[in-house]
Amino acid sequence: MTVYGQIDPNILYPDSDGKPMADNTEQFRWIVLIKENLEILFASNDNVFIAGDLLWYPIRSQLIAPVAPDVMVVFGRPKGKRGSYRQWQEDNIPPQVVFEILSPSNDSKEMDRKLEFYDTYGVDEYYLYDPESFQLDGWVRQNEHLTKLWQMDGWVSPHLGIKFATGTGEPIIYRPDGQRFSNSVELNQRVEEAELLLEQERQRAEQLAQYLRSLGVDPNNLPPS
Repeated sequence: MTVYGQIDPNILYPDSDGKPMADNTEQFRWIVLIKENLEILFASNDNVFIAGDLLWYPIRSQLIAPVAPDVMVVFGRPKGKRGSYRQWQEDNIPPQVVFEILSPSNDSKEMDRKLEFYDTYGVDEYYLYDPESFQLDGWVRQNEHLTKLWQMDGWVSPHLGIKFATGTGEPIIYRPDGQRFSNSVELNQRVEEAELLLEQERQRAEQLAQYLRSLGVDPNNLPPS
């Protein structure tokens, strides 16, 4: 297919590589946990684009194979729908932060290639987590290259402001306000608990109003405390 005599860019730079988003439930759980909590964290900022498993084309070249980070964060680009992230259409802004969650199908050669790709094309922070071993590794750009972090416990992401705790077992990720990253079930429980507290407060206020009326006092005309 051609567009005005040229090859359709959707053919040159397809939106899918035909690979699944995740190979198992643990990989998928972590991808969703990180992606959705970051969406919540930056919900009020229209110029932070967050995506999961989206192909990233860093340059307009068919010689450079794209990658699809499990999660990527781009500051300076608007939220919205995309079939892929074609950097030349995005003010040439690369993702500043990427996350990868290992699965059994990932081999060292593939992950070395991804690290080299992220180093070459401008990622500032790269985090790699292995759900099987609970190993969390990170790299941060220093002197124009990604440099491995040798201490992840307590590390605070410069771009995201989130903190990693890797003391025992699975790592815990904390938002800047100190709240833990939570899955959808935990978030729903928080909403239900908040609604229950509001209802209990409403009932207490109604009981107080009824008591004041029984004393002949109008609860709407009480002097300010």
